[in-house]
Amino acid sequence: MPVRRASAEWTGNLKSGAGKVKLERSKIEAGYSAGSRFDEADGTNPEELIGAAHAGCFSMALADLLEDAGYEPEWIRTTADVELKKTGEKEFEISRITLKTEARAPGVDKDAFVEIANKAKEGCPVSKALKGVEISLEAEPAEG
Repeated sequence: MPVRRASAEWTGNLKSGAGKVKLERSKIEAGYSAGSRFDEADGTNPEELIGAAHAGCFSMALADLLEDAGYEPEWIRTTADVELKKTGEKEFEISRITLKTEARAPGVDKDAFVEIANKAKEGCPVSKALKGVEISLEAEPAEG
């Protein structure tokens, strides 16, 4: 399996400095700062990037498990709410991630969907990498 690479560059001190992250294969670059991480300033932040990775990984795992169970997924939409909590004077931790997913997979009922979604949450590689974080799941099959 290939190794994936992302990089970050930071200039200056924490409060007035700024940085950029770069995703090598997609060529995506985004700015980040203390304001985008701890306040509402424009830019991205590490927690948002973790959330995107988690939502993407979970959605792929869910698609695979739905297919294995005989339900062909038409679409899956997942968000990841990543909570950053202050734990000390200068210490922070990611305290919780809430995955919210909805999917259209004809024939799947709510109970089967929730069971399959929970298996995807437990088995996705990003969930496994984040074992020290509480991960909750809200799962709903789409109507129609």
